[in-house]
Amino acid sequence: MLREGPQFTLVSPSFKDGDVIPRRHTCDGDDVSPRLEWEGQPPNARSFALIMYDPDAPMGTFIHWVIYNIPASVRSIPEGVQKEAESLPGLGSQGVNDFGYLGYGGPCPPKGSRSP
Repeated sequence: MLREGPQFTLVSPSFKDGDVIPRRHTCDGDDVSPRLEWEGQPPNARSFALIMYDPDAPMGTFIHWVIYNIPASVRSIPEGVQKEAESLPGLGSQGVNDFGYLGYGGPCPPKGSRSP
């Protein structure tokens, strides 16, 4: 059964859906996390989790970022979240990405496969 009311949407003011992720948010640039914003959350939500993954990575699905225990009152994550910090006061906790460290790790395609 579908729930009535607004649908949950997640967007980034840093780039449009379907666009190439800007260099600033990749390993070829500053490798900073993009700002994320959402709306339409269920009224009974107690917390959120974010898993940013790439299903088309050359080696298979790749996890770039994990944040969990995001308070239900939070509606955005700022750009440039601190890396290597498990606890993010007011935002929740970060998990280990597939690069093997805590925090955001932007797209980093192998040499020769990067877009111009």
